[in-house]
Amino acid sequence: MTTTTGPTTTTTTTPATNDRAGLPEVGTAKPSAANARGRVHAEQAHKRVRALLAGHVVVDTIRPVLVWEGPHYPVYYVPAEDVRAALEPNGKTVRSPSRGDAARHDVVIGGHRAEDAAGTYPDSPVPEFQGLVRLDWDAMDTWLEEDEIVYGHARNPYHRVDVMASSRHVTVEIGGVTVADSVRPVVLFETGLRPRYYLPLTDVKTELLRPSDSATHCPYKGTAGYFSVEVDGRVHEDVVWIYRTPLPESIKVAGLVCFYDEKVDVYVDGAHT
Repeated sequence: MTTTTGPTTTTTTTPATNDRAGLPEVGTAKPSAANARGRVHAEQAHKRVRALLAGHVVVDTIRPVLVWEGPHYPVYYVPAEDVRAALEPNGKTVRSPSRGDAARHDVVIGGHRAEDAAGTYPDSPVPEFQGLVRLDWDAMDTWLEEDEIVYGHARNPYHRVDVMASSRHVTVEIGGVTVADSVRPVVLFETGLRPRYYLPLTDVKTELLRPSDSATHCPYKGTAGYFSVEVDGRVHEDVVWIYRTPLPESIKVAGLVCFYDEKVDVYVDGAHT
């Protein structure tokens, strides 16, 4: 890891012997509900993890640490000695009662700068965090786990996706108008989330769909495109999504559409979801 102080650049190396032996192995100690109350949970992972900025490799490590800063999904912290970019201190500090004060840095590599994109915890009350760097996910252009691109955030080893064909009767209404009716949904069950019902486009009134430029990214499903729906002259924005080329574990939803249950009325076997 390269750091700078004032106009002079110096190279410092965090000793590889930094002891993180106290961390559980990944997948062996499921985070508890305590994470929702401001505590953190960390596990030693073993995937090769890389982050790229403008085509340059910012970090390349086989010793990432998964840190649950909140209850839903983990963040990668990486050993400082595996960071190839210069981390330039910017004088900012972010305080955390559980992780300690984070010294903030700009990430500089190959003539490119990602401002305020990294944090270090030199005096963390969690000894295992000392010598680690937290790179802000969205500040990097691309993240890889082994040789596969990861979308949205690091994968959670306790998160599961099951995709199942079904014969349940699904209808969708918007403003009292039926916009979809299917007895051949594909149901996607995802840890911590409500079931989602994916429908063939042939069971949807596609003449009501309006293309949208919106997109979201999921590490388990891939990139979703969106449609709005126009009913009786009113456009309901981004209430339908589609994974045209989903990741392998979710391939059965390819080309199917899902209505946003929280924004429209979805009925399964006559019961409102």
